[in-house]
Amino acid sequence: AGEFDERPVRQVEVGRYFSISATEVTNSQFEQFDPSHKSLRGKHGFSKEDNQAVIFVSWQDAVRFCQWLSQKEGKAYRLPTEAEWEYACRAGTTTAYSTGDSLPKELHKNQKETWEPRPVSLRVAQGPSNPWGLYDMHGNVEEWCADWYGSYPDRAETDPLGPETGSFKITRGGSHGTELIYLRSANRSAALPDDRHEMIGFRVVQSDPPKVMISPQSVSTPLWAQNVSQQNAEWIPVAEPNFFGPIEYVRIPADSNGPLFSKHNHCPAITACPNGDLLAVWYTCNTEPGRELAIAASRLRKGKTEWDPASLFWDVPDRNDHGSEVAWDGDKTLYHFNGLSTDATWGKLALVLRTSQDNGASWSPAALIDPEHGLRNQVISGLIRTRDGRMILPCDAVTEGSGGTAIHISRDNGKTWTDPGKGKPTPKFAEGKSGAWIAGIHARLVELADGRLLAFGRGDTIKGQMPQSVSFDGGVTWSYSPSPFNPIGSGQRLVLMRLREGPLLFVSFTDPTSRLTNPLAGPVGISIRDAQGNLRKYFGLFAAVSTDDGKTWPVQKLITPGGPAKTLQGGAWTGSFTLDETHAEPKGYLAATQTPDGLIHLISSRLYYRFNLPWLITSSSSDSLSDP
Repeated sequence: AGEFDERPVRQVEVGRYFSISATEVTNSQFEQFDPSHKSLRGKHGFSKEDNQAVIFVSWQDAVRFCQWLSQKEGKAYRLPTEAEWEYACRAGTTTAYSTGDSLPKELHKNQKETWEPRPVSLRVAQGPSNPWGLYDMHGNVEEWCADWYGSYPDRAETDPLGPETGSFKITRGGSHGTELIYLRSANRSAALPDDRHEMIGFRVVQSDPPKVMISPQSVSTPLWAQNVSQQNAEWIPVAEPNFFGPIEYVRIPADSNGPLFSKHNHCPAITACPNGDLLAVWYTCNTEPGRELAIAASRLRKGKTEWDPASLFWDVPDRNDHGSEVAWDGDKTLYHFNGLSTDATWGKLALVLRTSQDNGASWSPAALIDPEHGLRNQVISGLIRTRDGRMILPCDAVTEGSGGTAIHISRDNGKTWTDPGKGKPTPKFAEGKSGAWIAGIHARLVELADGRLLAFGRGDTIKGQMPQSVSFDGGVTWSYSPSPFNPIGSGQRLVLMRLREGPLLFVSFTDPTSRLTNPLAGPVGISIRDAQGNLRKYFGLFAAVSTDDGKTWPVQKLITPGGPAKTLQGGAWTGSFTLDETHAEPKGYLAATQTPDGLIHLISSRLYYRFNLPWLITSSSSDSLSDP
């Protein structure tokens, strides 16, 4: 049946004569055009020799090579169209591969999901050709095609050229270091035109330029982009205690299997828009490391109490788009940050940025603000802007459940970015120690009144507590100590932010996942005084407020509407849970924003909550938690 973007199956005729190179363009061939490329030979251990496929070339690089070759030889060279490429790959076959329903072992080059680059020989024509004498049409490296990526029309076509414009250029053929399914003749991948990495090369076609017969596209506008008001909201402060929810914001039909997936939705971000809407984004997938992982979005329109059904927000086809942030600058601009893998997993991410000037109805082309695929680019919801105008974006520094958080800093409103901890030694996260990374993954940070940065993270516990990191020099170095809060674990992520009213807000869980899943230990909760002043045990999602920049956290409150017990579905790794007066959501990945009216909008992996500071400080006193 193929993947969703391979359908509908339809008749395609390739009626134009063309010749296609028997092999992918090699290093020696490409470097006649661009000798400077030789410095990239051997990067990550790949493609060192003359006769190996050229890699680390963008779509524009491939097009410029074709133009150079055309001038050099006096013939018309270009990239193949997607239809030409598949026609040549199939070589008259209709099976999954030109070799049948399976691919012979001699054409395999580390065909499995990998977390880091694993070098193999990319020498062209190492294995047998297809029936038409073409080598490496299945694997070795993916190959750039001329077309923009788009959906297939439901009709027969002759010499189609794809859509007139788009965000991603088609790549075909699959590569080394990925699962065999991506090497099938029909499989469609794509990439940002200016992306360069070890998975993509190209081959050329010799033929006159195709006639401009662009395939008409039937593109539906996603729900989050439909009927978006462009009138700025009037924000009226909400002075009375306010609580609403929880309600679901992840609304995907059951049995969805692309481009949205009902199986697993997780890792959200949320922002307000100038028009008063809320925009939430998260990843949607079958498996978290999978190449199918995409970004979904939903909009809660101002004045409404139900989120729009989800629709696709961002998806580079067959690339794991791991980790997102959306944020509003308080004026006209929305920011969308995202990780972008070479293929699968979050171990090989570049970092991209898009912006919107129309309340998120449309977005700029993606810019690669860190084009190097690797670690330290797994985006965590938690962008802050300091008083001197710096933008600071936290990103996980590792792929594991502990090991630290990196930060990316921009001093020019997002045009250029630096990572002050890149290349620095891995710190020892212990009390009294210091290093160049924040302790714990999925960290959130705030700027304190004296200019220091304060951060909390998951994992890397210090003396059994959630780790606390403090920087006196703008994030270049961090000092480590235990925080007053319990650690959290798998399937849990915290929030730390400064409220518009001035206090710091911390949102987390009373017990780490390890306690929740241990039948002998079990959750221990935290003690909070109720409205009558009695200490009671509370379990799950809670908030703490500090009015002295994190020295003490005297206000704590369970995030629950109370009332009779009811069972809710938390999605992702949370599953079903009981919500009542003393029990709240036990885990989930949290993200939050505060609107100018003072309302705090919190989302977990599936659910949306709304409350404000007056609600938090009402009947919520407890024994003060202090910074040790």
